[in-house]
Amino acid sequence: MFGNYLIGLREGLEASLVVCILVAYLVKTGHREALRPIWIGISVAVLVALGFGAGLEFGSQEMTFKAQEALGGSLSVVAVCLVTWMVFWMRRTARFLKSELQGKLDAALRLGTGALVATAFLAVGREGLETSLFVWTSVHAAGSDSGNTDPLIGAVLGLATAVFLGWLFYRGALKINLAKFFTWTGAMLVVVAAGVLAYGVHDLQEADFVPGIKNLAFDISSTIPPDSWYGTVLKGVLNFQPDPTVLQVTVWALYLIPTLALFFAPVGFAKSAGSTAPAAAAAKKDEGQKAVHEQGESADGGARGGDRTDGDGERLRDGARRAGSSTGGDQS
Repeated sequence: MFGNYLIGLREGLEASLVVCILVAYLVKTGHREALRPIWIGISVAVLVALGFGAGLEFGSQEMTFKAQEALGGSLSVVAVCLVTWMVFWMRRTARFLKSELQGKLDAALRLGTGALVATAFLAVGREGLETSLFVWTSVHAAGSDSGNTDPLIGAVLGLATAVFLGWLFYRGALKINLAKFFTWTGAMLVVVAAGVLAYGVHDLQEADFVPGIKNLAFDISSTIPPDSWYGTVLKGVLNFQPDPTVLQVTVWALYLIPTLALFFAPVGFAKSAGSTAPAAAAAKKDEGQKAVHEQGESADGGARGGDRTDGDGERLRDGARRAGSSTGGDQS
């Protein structure tokens, strides 16, 4: 339940912040008439996200067992890819989200009502579709189809909390460090995504898409029974399975460890490292140009010095000729 609550909270808060930025900007700039198209776009985005989730749920019920497992496993992999991209994108661009949205809104205001609806729909719709897909795969992994509704309740509570926090942000009644919030919730979401990915691999193995279903890494079902309260907690938070296959454990580790290492690395470290060589080359180029310039100045100075030397020699020779002429005249 906690894992799905975190998904609903994290994804819902992003969407809530987007809505707050759009509405607050229109109100402050005196464009209240544009609020109606914005709310229309937001409503359409929510309906599309709900429809997408409902389509996944009811559409999968008409499939065979292996087809359901293949669909669930495939969508789990897709959901993990989307969520991973989302947490890295938010970590990198959260500081510029407000200015980016305001720029798009200014352009939409110039284009008209349709552009406003499209801007709100695209801004919220992406978050809604990601939420629907990830919640569905997480609920499916937790086994809600067997009557356990806790994962779905957790996701709904997370979304409700996100909407409430968004309203408090808009009213100015709540201020938190969003950078730290998105960093730590993003890290926890990566842990949840690792569990979803491992379970997705298990689904693909049950569908005979991937081999190794009987090659277990370990089996601690007697120590942590799946139906115990602590087994249920581990299942809901981490998608823990007491008898995973070797491939599940391998995929889980290969995803979780590098992803968390990259996530907690300083922002832009790769860009800084990559720009070291070009910067050094540019510095060398500047030094080379400076040296050429100095050499050119030296050459010009030498040429001017040579001109002066030649001029002095000519004057000396002229003086000697005049002196010689004067002496010859005296002797005669």
